[in-house]
Amino acid sequence: MNKKTQQVMFSSKTSEWGTPQKLYDMLDSIYGFTLDPCATAENSKCKEYFTKEEDGLNKTWKGHTVFMNPPYGRDIKKWIKKAHEESKSRGTTVVCLIPSRTDTKYWHDYCMKAEKIYFVKGRLKFGDATNSAPFPSAIVVFRRGSWLRLFNPKAITLCQN
Repeated sequence: MNKKTQQVMFSSKTSEWGTPQKLYDMLDSIYGFTLDPCATAENSKCKEYFTKEEDGLNKTWKGHTVFMNPPYGRDIKKWIKKAHEESKSRGTTVVCLIPSRTDTKYWHDYCMKAEKIYFVKGRLKFGDATNSAPFPSAIVVFRRGSWLRLFNPKAITLCQN
């Protein structure tokens, strides 16, 4: 990957991208989220949430149905690892909206052990952005027991209208 491509894919003015409401509403109707561990008071999607200052990486998510749109910077691997580990607790499901970076170590170490992966067709517009994201997105669902699978037989495409 050349330097210019890396700049586009791995940098932005912020690592926090507000979740498109329509996408969140659709997923919430399926999963019924109870916790947003990567939020601000302005963009939280759940009644219970953790801000950057509260540090969701160091809190328990046990027993929750979690919606996670993590910061998209270099620390995303820590959030994906946390999602995978927390999903091993009874009654905990973690649904992650992340860049579809299937060539990364964290993708192979954790995402490929997910119960489901949904590939989003097209590019999402996050928050108040004028343009679509410069990367494709995926929704990765971690649930107890699914980490035992060696391969993910249910990767599907999620269409946006």
